[in-house]
Amino acid sequence: MTLVEAPHSTRSVVVTVAAVIEETTDARSLVFDVPAESRERLKYKPGQFLTLRIPSEREGSVARCYSLASSPFTDELLKVTVKRTDGGFGSHWLCDNVAVGDSIEVLPPAGVFTVVDLDEDVALFAAGSGITPVMSILKSLLDQGKGKVALFYANRDENAVIFAAELRELAAKYDDRLTIVHWLESVQGRPTIGQLATLSQHWTDRRAYICGPKPFMDAIHESLANAGASRSKIHTEIFVSLTGDPFAPVVEELISLDATDGPAPASVEVEMDGESHEMIWPRSATLVDVMLSKNLDVPYSCREGECGSCACRVLDGEVEMGNSSILDPADIEEGYILACQARPVSDRLKIEF
Repeated sequence: MTLVEAPHSTRSVVVTVAAVIEETTDARSLVFDVPAESRERLKYKPGQFLTLRIPSEREGSVARCYSLASSPFTDELLKVTVKRTDGGFGSHWLCDNVAVGDSIEVLPPAGVFTVVDLDEDVALFAAGSGITPVMSILKSLLDQGKGKVALFYANRDENAVIFAAELRELAAKYDDRLTIVHWLESVQGRPTIGQLATLSQHWTDRRAYICGPKPFMDAIHESLANAGASRSKIHTEIFVSLTGDPFAPVVEELISLDATDGPAPASVEVEMDGESHEMIWPRSATLVDVMLSKNLDVPYSCREGECGSCACRVLDGEVEMGNSSILDPADIEEGYILACQARPVSDRLKIEF
C-alpha cells in the first residue's frame, strides 16, 4: 500500500495502522495511531464513524464510512471494523491490502447514533457487522454507566460472530449488569416478528439502539413497537456508501448577503462548541454553505445528505429539507436536521450542533 504523505484537505487527518485484527474469515479490525497534534480533532462519541479515503485506480479514490468499534473511555487507540460485502470495493480493498505501518487518510468522527444517557438501562440490537457501533456503545455504557445492558446479536452462524472473545470477557466481567442473547440463523433460522416481540417485551422500558441490515432493523423496530416501546426511545443506524468525494478541497463560493433579487434572507443563531454565532441565512443557501462562508468549522462530510455528519437540532424555527433519509423518525421527531440539506422557512431560527 502506498503511504499517504499529506492529507488532501485541511479537514482530514493521516493516521497510521498500529494493528490489524482478523475478527472472522470475512471481517477485520484496523487500529489507528493518531498523531498527537490531531488527537483533539479525532475525539469521538460512542457509536460514531470514521470516513476513510480508499485508493481506486478507476476513480482516484473513494470514500467509505466505517463505524468505530473502540470506546473513547476504554481504548487508547481508534478502531474500525470492516466486513467484506458482496461487490463492495472499499471493504475488499481494506481487507486485502492494509498492513501494520500503512497510512490512511480519515475525516473527523461523525454520526448521530450515539449514547443519550450513559446511566440508563439499555437494549442493544445488532446483526452481522452492525455490532461495530453497538460494541462502542456497549463498552462505554459498562465502563461509565450504572444501568443494566441487554445485547441481542444475530449472525449467520457461530463462525460469523465478530468480537466473540471480547463479548465473552465482558459478560464475565459485568455478569450483574450485562445480558447477551446470541441468535444463530444456522441453528434457529431467521428471527420472526413474533419471536422478536416475545423477546422485546422484557426490554420495552429501555432505550434501544439498533444496527444491522435494513430488514433486521425493520423487524426489531416493529417488534419493539408491537411490545409497547416508545418510538422516541428507539435509535437506528444506517450504513451508507458515499457517492461524492468528501476529501476533495472545497472551493467555497461567496454567498451574497446583499442580494435584492430574491426573498429576504432569514437570520440564524448557531450554537457550536460552546459558542454562539449570529448569521444572515439566504433562502437559497444551505446552512453548511452559510457557515463555510463565515469560515466556521462546521462538521460535514458528503454535503449530499448521505452520511449524517452535519446533523444538528432546530431549537427554534422551521427549515425545509432535501435528502434526509439518513435520519430515522425518532431523530426527526426530536428536531434533528442535516445542515447540508436545510434551507430556512422561518424568518428567525436557532440551531444547535
